[in-house]
Amino acid sequence: MDTSADARKPVLSVRGLRTVVATPDGPRPVVDGLDFDLHPGETLCIAGESGSGKSMTALSIMRLLPEPMARIAGGSILLGDRDLARLGEGEMRHVRGNEIAMIFQEPMTSLNPVMTIGSQLTEALTAHRPMASAEARAAALEALKAVRISEPERRLRQYPHELSGGMRQRVMIAMALALNPKVLIADEPTTALDVTVQAQILELIRDLQRQTGTALIMITHDMGVVAEMADRVAVMNRGEVVEQGPVREIFHAPKDPYTRELLAAVPKLGALKGIEGPLRTAGQARPATPQPEPVVAVRDLTVRFDIRGGALNRVVRRVHAVEGISFEIKPGETLALVGESGCGKSTTGRALVGLLPFQGTIHIAGRQVNGRDRQSIRAMRRDIQMIFQDPYASLDPRMTVGDLVGEPLVVHGLAKGQELEDRVASLFTRVGLQRDHMRRHPHEFSGGQRQRICIARALSLEPKVIIADESVSALDVSVQARVLDLLQELQSELGISYLFISHDMAVVEQISHRVAVMYLGQIVEMGTRSQVLDTPRHPYTQRLIEAVPIADPDRRRESFARLQGDVPSPVHEVGYVPRHLRLRDVGDGHLVADEDETPALGCAA
Repeated sequence: MDTSADARKPVLSVRGLRTVVATPDGPRPVVDGLDFDLHPGETLCIAGESGSGKSMTALSIMRLLPEPMARIAGGSILLGDRDLARLGEGEMRHVRGNEIAMIFQEPMTSLNPVMTIGSQLTEALTAHRPMASAEARAAALEALKAVRISEPERRLRQYPHELSGGMRQRVMIAMALALNPKVLIADEPTTALDVTVQAQILELIRDLQRQTGTALIMITHDMGVVAEMADRVAVMNRGEVVEQGPVREIFHAPKDPYTRELLAAVPKLGALKGIEGPLRTAGQARPATPQPEPVVAVRDLTVRFDIRGGALNRVVRRVHAVEGISFEIKPGETLALVGESGCGKSTTGRALVGLLPFQGTIHIAGRQVNGRDRQSIRAMRRDIQMIFQDPYASLDPRMTVGDLVGEPLVVHGLAKGQELEDRVASLFTRVGLQRDHMRRHPHEFSGGQRQRICIARALSLEPKVIIADESVSALDVSVQARVLDLLQELQSELGISYLFISHDMAVVEQISHRVAVMYLGQIVEMGTRSQVLDTPRHPYTQRLIEAVPIADPDRRRESFARLQGDVPSPVHEVGYVPRHLRLRDVGDGHLVADEDETPALGCAA
C-alpha cells in the first residue's frame, strides 16, 4: 500500500464553495458552503434530487457556469496547489480535459453532430498534446478500444447519430479519459440508459479507474448507482451538503432526516419476493370472483415502418418494431411492459391509442379498434388514455393547466361553463392539487406536479384503461414514490387498468400484477409479477434483472453476466419474413419463449 505523502494528499480539495444565480430578487445561492476532499483513485458520489445543486457543483468545479447569470461567489477549488476559482479562462482551457474531464448526462448533446467520432477524439487530443494527425488517430483508436466499443475502426468514421446511446456514452468516456486526467466528473452518466447498458458503463468506468488511478466524482440521484460505485457519499439538499461519509455508513446508519427520506423512497427489486400483487395490495386477500372479460385484448399486433431511398424514393428497408404480439389486460389490472430501448414497448402503447397504423386486432372495452378510421379512434379514446414520459413536453405552455385538463371534455362535448370548471376542479382535487392551481401555466409547477396534471387530464374522460409510458422515469425517487402511490390509489378507487411501460424493473415490481418482457419487438416472457421477477425463465429476462443496481453497498457486484455484442437491429430488407416466437406455458400461465428461437440473444460474458 502506498503510504507516501502524495497518496495521502487530496487531488482535489473544495472549501466553502458558494455559487449564486441572478434572480429578480437578487443573487440566490444554489451551492452554499460546500466542503469535500477527493483522493487519488477514490470515488465520491454526490447524491440528491433535482435542484439540490449537484450539477451546479460540477459546473462550478469545471468553471463552465453561464456567467454572468451564474458565478462563483466564494470559496476555493484546489487542484493540487492551484485554486481553479481564481484561474483565468486561458489557464482553465488547459486544465479542462487535460487534468479534469467531465462526462455529461446526454452524450448526443455533448457530441458535434457534423463531425465524425474520429475527428472529435483527435481534436480533444491535439488540443492538449503536440502530436501528428496519424499519431492522434492511433491514440483515438486505442481510446475506443479501451472502452470496449465494438468495431472501433468503423466507429471512427461514423457520426454520433449512427451510434446507439450506450455507444455514444462510451465515446464520451473515451474522450474524457484519453488524456489520463487526475479527476473525472461523471454527471448522471447512465440516467438515460437501459439497465443492462447502464451496468456495462458502470463496470467500464470502474475498470478504467482501477487501471488509471483517476479520482472520480459521480453525480447521481440513483441510490442504486451510489451503492454500486461510491467509496464516500455526499448528500445534497437545496445547495448544501446535509450528510457526508463512507458509503456503508450513509446507507446503514443515515443521520440526517433528508438522507433517511431519500433512502426510504428508493424502490428495491426483490422487496416483494414471494408475494403476489403490487406494493399497495401486496398480501391482501382477494375475494374469489369469476374472471372478468379483458378490457384490452391484443392479437398478433404488428407495427412496421418503411424506409425509403434511391432516385425513385422506393421502400428499400423496413423497421420491424412490433412483430405479432398478443396479450390481455383485465379490469383493475396492471400489466407492465418491460425491455430495453428499441424493443417496441412505446410503439405498442402508441398503436393501442390509435397514434400508429398497425396490423392485427385490438379490442378496447369490447370495441374493435380500426387504426385507420378516425371516427373509430375518436370514440375509442374515451375508453383509453395515455400518460407520456415528459410531462412538460405533453402540456401546451400557452394554455392554463385548467384549460389543458378540461380540453378533452370540451372536444368530446361532455361539459361546458360552470359544469366544466367544477369537473376540472374535482379532477385537480383527486390528484392532490388545489383548485386555484387551475389558472396557472405548466412552467409554474414542479416535475411531479406536472405529471399529476397529466394524470388529471388522462382521467377527465373517465377511461377504462390508461397507458403510462415511462411516466415516472424522469422523476426523483421521492416524487416517483408519490406518483406511484397516486396511480395505485386511483386504480383501487376507479377500477382503472394500466399498461405500465418501463425499463425500471424495481418500479415495475411495486406497481404491476403481471409482467410482459419484450425483446426485438416480440414478447419473450409473460406471467404474474412474482413469476417473472422472482423466477425468471428466459435468459434475457434474467439478465435484465441481474443488471438492476442494488441500493445496498454490501451487495455490490464486481461484475455481471452480460450479453455479448449489441442487440441486433430491427431493420431488415424488404421481403424479410420474421420468425414469430412461440410462448409455451411452463406452469400456472407463466409463458416463456424458447431460448433457441430467440434471434441472436448471445451468451453470457
